[in-house]
Amino acid sequence: MLFEFLGGLGIFLYGIKTMGDGLQKSAGDKLRDILDRFTTNPIMGVLAGIIVTILIQSSSATTVITVGLVSAGFMTLRQAIGVIMGANIGTTVTAFIIGIDIGEYALPIIAAGAILLFFFKNKKIHNLGQIVFGFGALFYGLELMSGGMKPLRSLEAFHELTVNMSSNPILGVVVGTLFTVIVQSSSATIGILQGLHAEDLINLEAALPVLFGDNIGTTITAVLAAIGASVAARRAAATHVLFNLIGTTLFLILLKPFTALIHTIQDALSLNPEMTIAFAHGIFNSTNTLIQLPFVGLLAIIVTKLIPGEDAIVEYKSKHLDPIFIEQSPSIALGQAKEEVLRMGQFAVRGLEETKQFLDTKSQKHSEAACQLEEAINNLDRKITDYLVDLATSSLSEHESEEHTTLMDTVRDIERIGDHFENIVELAEYQIANKVKMTNTAMEDLDVMFKLTISTVQEALQALDQGDKEAAKTVVEKEEKIDKMERQLRKQHILRLNEGACTGQAGIVFVDIISNLERIGDHAVNIAEAVLGEEK
Repeated sequence: MLFEFLGGLGIFLYGIKTMGDGLQKSAGDKLRDILDRFTTNPIMGVLAGIIVTILIQSSSATTVITVGLVSAGFMTLRQAIGVIMGANIGTTVTAFIIGIDIGEYALPIIAAGAILLFFFKNKKIHNLGQIVFGFGALFYGLELMSGGMKPLRSLEAFHELTVNMSSNPILGVVVGTLFTVIVQSSSATIGILQGLHAEDLINLEAALPVLFGDNIGTTITAVLAAIGASVAARRAAATHVLFNLIGTTLFLILLKPFTALIHTIQDALSLNPEMTIAFAHGIFNSTNTLIQLPFVGLLAIIVTKLIPGEDAIVEYKSKHLDPIFIEQSPSIALGQAKEEVLRMGQFAVRGLEETKQFLDTKSQKHSEAACQLEEAINNLDRKITDYLVDLATSSLSEHESEEHTTLMDTVRDIERIGDHFENIVELAEYQIANKVKMTNTAMEDLDVMFKLTISTVQEALQALDQGDKEAAKTVVEKEEKIDKMERQLRKQHILRLNEGACTGQAGIVFVDIISNLERIGDHAVNIAEAVLGEEK
């Protein structure tokens, strides 16, 4: 009985994952875009959450993606709450699929999927094969689980448990929560519940509280994903837990009328037991969303109070790139692009400062901040470049064309600065992981060179912002100092190495850091030279 149940559960989970992977590949890499673009307000967030969850067949996966987007600053907490609510509705689709009683056709469906997977080279057909194979495996796993659960009717302990769950709904909620936490899939536990109800091993009165518990248990994935993540990510995960706890509490209070409603729907539509549970699941999650949707702001305030701290470190989205200006006024569009480039430059300065802090303190929060800023720089690089490429088709004056070229080059230089400070973060992480100790002299030298490099980048951005020729000349002078310092520090490092004052590993880290700082100076001087060229 146990082997058949566990094997069936394994095949069921594999089927859901395979089907979700196939759907995800068929949809292309658009899921993040859907969540990024179509979450302007909570209602749109709910719709985006439903669509993405149907596409990947996992509310947990949608919530984890959402937690990641909030953590990165792509999405606000309010937008995320809408998506999480939508994910809870989207996940009910799996229960409706299970409600279609086609278990006896599971093996031919698996065979059809296997043919599409193994006998065709076309990617689209291959993805379709994955969907069909996963669909068949899902039903085959359910059939095996149902077969494994049949002998439970003869077990007195199981009979007592179901009787207790009927009379004590909170026990049912606890059972549903714990089982979903163990299996890490609410779809699987709802599927098992459908099987138990179909075999008449559990009545509707006992099944509904278990169903509520399944929804609480599914929040564990988001909670695990948020451990060690940003404050915003932890708030998003807390919202998921709070949303399902509030819903469960409300429906436990209204359990008798809710049970009566499901019985009425079952009789009116002549539903099979599996479809009855699917309807109960769908109505529970949809009603819970409708009740709580007007209180998104309140939910956000509650989780902000529960989890204090600063929100996302950096807002990834561009602020100045309005496409309407490209057609209406190319000169204004160019000015907007320049503002966004300067904003990107400020991210680079902040990234350098966070990197220096990480090198000095070895505190992980500075490493995370630097990596987030580097990701924001990469995102703005793509957005600004696309905007400038579109702008290139407009009629620009000769001076504007020169400025356009300068901005294109500057975006590339700032993006490379981001890559270099990310390299330094990785070197500092290597230093921590391998317990590499640097001498006090080496750390003092790095401190001086770091400060000079940061001020050089700041001055280059100031020169670009104000078209300041004098500031640009200062950047060129400072960059020469950086080059000279790099050569000098290399020599001093070799002397320390010869004297045995530092290890070979420490030397590698030190030389690589000063090399990256020197390259950052080169990119700062590129920006300054573009300004000088423009002045000429």
